[in-house]
Amino acid sequence: MALPYILLVDDNKARSQNLETILQFMEYRVKIADSASYDASISELDQLFGVFVAHDLTNHATIIKDITHKPSKIPVVLIIEKDTSPQDSAALDDNIFQALEYPATYPALKRITDKISATFGVQDSGQEQTPEENITERRRGFTDRRGYDRRFSAQDRLKGNSKAIANIRKSIAQVAKTDANVLILGESGTGKEIIARAVHDASLRRPKLFVPINCGAIPAELLESELFGHEKGAFTGALGVRQGRFEMAEGGTLFLDEIGDMPMPMQVKLLRVLQERTFERVGSNKTMHCDVRVIAATHRHLSEEIKANRFREDLFYRLNVFPIEVTPLRERIEDLPLLVEDIISCMESANRGSVQFTKAALNALMQYEWPGNIRELANLIERMAIIHPDERVDVSNLPEKFQQYKGISETRSPAQLSDSDDISELLEKIDVNDSIDSSPALAQLPTEGIDLKEYLNVLEGDLIRQALIECSGVVAHAAKRLNMRRTTLVEKLRKYNLER
Repeated sequence: MALPYILLVDDNKARSQNLETILQFMEYRVKIADSASYDASISELDQLFGVFVAHDLTNHATIIKDITHKPSKIPVVLIIEKDTSPQDSAALDDNIFQALEYPATYPALKRITDKISATFGVQDSGQEQTPEENITERRRGFTDRRGYDRRFSAQDRLKGNSKAIANIRKSIAQVAKTDANVLILGESGTGKEIIARAVHDASLRRPKLFVPINCGAIPAELLESELFGHEKGAFTGALGVRQGRFEMAEGGTLFLDEIGDMPMPMQVKLLRVLQERTFERVGSNKTMHCDVRVIAATHRHLSEEIKANRFREDLFYRLNVFPIEVTPLRERIEDLPLLVEDIISCMESANRGSVQFTKAALNALMQYEWPGNIRELANLIERMAIIHPDERVDVSNLPEKFQQYKGISETRSPAQLSDSDDISELLEKIDVNDSIDSSPALAQLPTEGIDLKEYLNVLEGDLIRQALIECSGVVAHAAKRLNMRRTTLVEKLRKYNLER
C-alpha cells in the first residue's frame, strides 16, 4: 500500500521545506504547493491524509474554507508562526482541524498526525456512521502505513508456539523492566524491529516515542546529522535547525538497526553518547543531555567484524549488555501456519486484499528453507493475494521453487509429528535396501555376539539418513522427525560424515 500524501500550502519555501523533512521522516509523502496551485494539487493526489495551510497567506481563510467544503472532508492544519495569531482565528475554528505552532517539533507533528489517524481512520464497526463521519475509501487504512509490521502492538506480533519464540518472549519480559542496552542478533527478515518495539512497549518508556533509524541506509556523511541533529548553516544545505533522532527519542527508545554497517568514525561518537549520555548537534558547541534507551540490531557476526577491524570492540560491549538472538524461520518452522494467519489478518485490516492457503500448500511452504525469513513469507503472501485475490491457493498455484515439494505435501508436516510417535514408526519406513537388515535382526542377538556400540552407531546413522531423505535434505525438518535439536543433528551429521 502506498504511503499517504500530506499537502503543504505555503508561499514560504524555507518553512515548507523544513516541515517536509520532518513529515518525510514520519513516512509520509509530501507535496508542496503555493496559494495559487493548491487546488490542482488536491485534484492530483488520490491519497490525501491532510492539508497544512500557512496562516500568513493573504487569502488563507478562503483557501481553508474551500478545502474543508470539498466532499472528501480533508482535515486542515493551520500553521501559525510562534507568538502570532491570525486576526480571523475565531472564524477559522469551525474549519480547521488543529493549529500547529511553527517552528514545529517532531513530537508536535506526531501528536497531530496521530489525532488525524484516530479521527479519520477505521471506525468502530459496531457503530453506525453518519455521512459526515463516513470517510472516503482513499483514506481508509492510513492508520497503518507500514502494513505488516505496524498493524498491532509489537508484543502481539510475536506469533508462534515454538520454544524459540517462547524464549524471546521471556527475554523481553526480563529486560523490559530495566533501562539496559539491548543487542538483537539475527538474520535479515526475522523481525528484529518487532522485537525492539516489543521491548519498548513492555517498558516504562512506552508513553514516549520509539524512534528507528537504519544505520546502513543513510550515507556516512549524513548519519551524524540524522543522529544528533544540526544547526542552521552547519553545512551546505542546512537551511534551519534540525532535531536528531536522539532528541526525538528523549525519554523513549532509539532503535539502531543494522548497527554493524555503521562507519567507524560514527562508532566513536556513538560510544561517547552511550558512556556520557551527552552529545552536540552538528555545528554547535552546546552540550545536550539525553535520556534515551538504545536498542541495536544487526544481521552481521560482530565478533568477526571486530577481528576484521570494522567494528569497535568497546562499542560492542556497551551495546551487548543484554543480547537477544532471533531464530531464523527455518528453525521454528512449526510457527509458519500462525505467521501466515497473522500476515493475512494484517493485510485484511489494512485493506490490502486477502488470500487463503490449502493444507497441502501450507505443508509445501513448511518444507522450504526460507532464506529471507518472515519478510520473504510476507512478500509471498502479498503476491498470492494479488494473483489470487480472495481465493484458496493450492500447491500448484505457488511459485515454481515450491513445486518440488508437491509430492510430499500430503504427508504429515514436521509440526504434526507428535511426542507420542515412537521410533518404531520410523523403523518401519527404512528401505529394505538400506545397510541395516529388516526388523527380525533387531530382535535377535547373534550367537557370536555383536559390537553393540558400533551397531547402534550404524543404526543411528541410517535413521538420520532416512530422515534427511524424507525431508528433502532440510536439517531442521529432519531434526523434528528424530525428536532432537537441530544443533545436535548437525553435530551427528559431522560425526557420521553425512552430506546434508
